[in-house]
Amino acid sequence: MRTIGLIGGMSWESTITYYKVINERIRERKGGLASAKIALYSVNFAEIVDMQKAGRWDLATEALAQAAKGLVKAGADCILICTNTMHLIADPVQKAAGVPLLHIVDATGAALKAKGATKPLLLATRYTMEHPFYAERLRANFGLDPLIPDAADRDTLHAVIFDELCQGIVKDSSRAAFQAIIARNAAKGADAVILGCTEIGLLLNQSQIPLPAFDSTLLHASAAVDFALSEAPAFA
Repeated sequence: MRTIGLIGGMSWESTITYYKVINERIRERKGGLASAKIALYSVNFAEIVDMQKAGRWDLATEALAQAAKGLVKAGADCILICTNTMHLIADPVQKAAGVPLLHIVDATGAALKAKGATKPLLLATRYTMEHPFYAERLRANFGLDPLIPDAADRDTLHAVIFDELCQGIVKDSSRAAFQAIIARNAAKGADAVILGCTEIGLLLNQSQIPLPAFDSTLLHASAAVDFALSEAPAFA
């Protein structure tokens, strides 16, 4: 079994989900007392958020690159950045690591394409929705036409994620607000919903969403399990 390297803590609320889901799925596939081989580097999220707010993606790149190198030294055979937003700097982190970086957009895009979705609604932080890295990768690699919420809805999503979900706060009123955003965009042609922030699954699940939902956290964790149990070469 290969060792999975997790760069977590962004936030630790969703890092818990990664650890739990990866181990659950290893046990499902291997049985008995089997569990995942995991190396975890958990950052101080407050420091990363300060870099995001200041637009200092160069400093964030340096911090995550160092985390990735540390994981490789600890024996990691792959790297996962356990947050959607920080995939904005995935390429330089991959280069620094020197091992495969399992990209959250690829895991999500492949699932969307397999289910026949064409116009998914992207629910995420403002950085993920407004920077081009996420939507462009979905277009270029999977032929999808992602729908981005309007400015007011982006403000709502971002505030709930940082002020509530990343701090372990789950409110019924925020769930209703997210459901209203989904309804408005379904009327604009959205045929699926990407839970494109690793904390959104704490607030919403498929039973609460009228469109097919694709939880990026769960899909990313599943990709890690596939990699860990694969006997194929790490770099194809």
